[in-house]
Amino acid sequence: MKRGITDLRVAALQTSLHWEDAEANIQHIEHYMSLQVGEVDLIVLPEMWSSGFSMRPEHIAMDWDDAWINQTDRWPEPLKAMLRWSQEKNAAMVGSISCRIKSDGRFVNRCFFVSPTQGLEWYDKRHLFGFAGEDKVYTAGETSTSVAWRGWTLNLQVCYDLRFPVFSRNSAEHPYDVVVYVANWPAARIHAWKALLQARAIENQCYAVGVNRVGSDGNGIEHNGLSQVFHPKGHALASTASNESTWLTATLSANELLDFRSKFPVLEDGDSFEIKQRH
Repeated sequence: MKRGITDLRVAALQTSLHWEDAEANIQHIEHYMSLQVGEVDLIVLPEMWSSGFSMRPEHIAMDWDDAWINQTDRWPEPLKAMLRWSQEKNAAMVGSISCRIKSDGRFVNRCFFVSPTQGLEWYDKRHLFGFAGEDKVYTAGETSTSVAWRGWTLNLQVCYDLRFPVFSRNSAEHPYDVVVYVANWPAARIHAWKALLQARAIENQCYAVGVNRVGSDGNGIEHNGLSQVFHPKGHALASTASNESTWLTATLSANELLDFRSKFPVLEDGDSFEIKQRH
């Protein structure tokens, strides 16, 4: 990031989700898109926004071929919806979708970044939630993904990744500016959600955006939201009420981030390390 970059206006949708029903979720979010007011640069949806956090990918996963990246007519409907909303709002969209990779049949929990100009990037969730059996049906990603958008660098993360700070560790050599967590984080562990999201902002000297769902899923797991945006110094810029379907909005200041890093350059004192790929 350089001086002169404009602020980043973020809108995140905290909402309930229809269980394993992509068409209903597209219509549901379409309604909220019509209510979203004001100009924004980035719109964030919860984890597995088209289905809820289902461990039945054979029933809900959308087929995806990496060769389709520039062939929008072949994109599955959830991804086409993200592109349509992105173009309508002139903002990038972020959200994860259960995917079946056509080349090898693997299932992945893939977090997509879609821009209005049809730019498409993605990150496959690395830390699979073994407690729910996610590691039995999905394949873990291997590498971290950061994307450039309107002068900012965004690091994409998914839910359970929040508990593993090494994977999201920022660096002075190639710093990102915002870490984005899309989640289906249960109400039973919501205190960890709030504490860890704040910690990721502080330790990585970045903005942290965490978007959680609300409502009960098909397994009877309750989610109460509490989506938040944290400043690099650790205070909350914006937060939602518990159990409320609503938009969360915040404006991230480029100058505040650059001034803070310049006056207090903690990233320069961080440890150097390399994350090895799993085999």
